[in-house]
Amino acid sequence: QVQLVESGGGVVEAGGSLRLSCVVSGRNVSDYSMDWFRRAPGKEREWVAQISRSGGVTHYADSVKGRFTISRDVAKNTVYLQMNSLKPEDTAVYLCNAFRGTTHFWGQGTQVTVSS
Repeated sequence: QVQLVESGGGVVEAGGSLRLSCVVSGRNVSDYSMDWFRRAPGKEREWVAQISRSGGVTHYADSVKGRFTISRDVAKNTVYLQMNSLKPEDTAVYLCNAFRGTTHFWGQGTQVTVSS
């Protein structure tokens, strides 16, 4: 069974930075494509970023492109989301997702609150 545990959320002022972590257990992080999603109050879940199984390809939502960076550390079996120049509209629960084929695994999420 694959388990994902996110951490690193918190309260930060607009313009600040946070780094989220997603620790994968049960399988290797390189076995899956890894995504970050977010869910803001009253809004649908939004895809944020993806890193491929090889780790060599990344994609970003337009809303975060140039501000957020997804990366991974295979030795630590961890995926990161570095978030810079944070805006109040980035406030959300951030969730880590691992998928391969039709199989998806989700973490519980970590809250990020950006104050104006």
